[in-house]
Amino acid sequence: MPGSARGTLFPERLPELYRVTPVHRAEALVRWFWITRWSVPGGEVSRQELISFPALNLVVENGLVGLAGPTTRADHTDLVDSGWAVGALLRPAAVPVFTADPGSLRDRYDPFEAPDLYAGVAAAMASDTEAGRTAAAERFAVWLVARAGEPGEEALLANRLAELAEDPVVQRVGTLAERLAVSERTLQRLARTYIGLSPAALIRRRRLQEAAERIRDDPNADLAALATDLGYTDQAHLTNEFARVLGFTPARYRRSLGPPAG
Repeated sequence: MPGSARGTLFPERLPELYRVTPVHRAEALVRWFWITRWSVPGGEVSRQELISFPALNLVVENGLVGLAGPTTRADHTDLVDSGWAVGALLRPAAVPVFTADPGSLRDRYDPFEAPDLYAGVAAAMASDTEAGRTAAAERFAVWLVARAGEPGEEALLANRLAELAEDPVVQRVGTLAERLAVSERTLQRLARTYIGLSPAALIRRRRLQEAAERIRDDPNADLAALATDLGYTDQAHLTNEFARVLGFTPARYRRSLGPPAG
């Protein structure tokens, strides 16, 4: 399973979750497929709180296909009863297949008409097995490749932009432009066309995700030192960013995780 729990505020609350590496030449279009099933006791709600990756997700779930735009704040999903979902965390190169203006989809989840995709994935998910999950991801990948075709040079450059924004060494938009060997104006255009968020927002999201992950990993972490390590001006800067996007401070988040071990 590629990746980690990064992006999830309370991983222990997650239902069954798998991340599947893309196949069938879909590597340039999908970072990974995520597959989940859940069964929540009647009358209860399982809330999954997220700091989503700065990207679009195409999701096949019970009865529908949806397109989730890039988010500007923490979001959540409330799970009830039982169900399943298969999602593709899309790379920037796949975005023009679905929209010419990803920024217009910010903080939205819209139905997407793709009955053939739904039929193939749902048939695979009828088997609650590893083989069924693998088949669901493969059918999703084949559908995406057929719809998108081969990404062009600019689309692949946008993929590289998103990858570099995840590098902890990159703390400034200027550094991102230098690493891509493009002007900041070109960088802004690529982000607007293929992601729907600014380059600065990509860097901020990565830092915030990493801050939350490191607080979970070490509840005793010194927040001032953590802020400096992640490129924040000071602890107040980290606290303000946390509160603005997530609605609570790092200290409150740490308390919500329970008492530290030992």
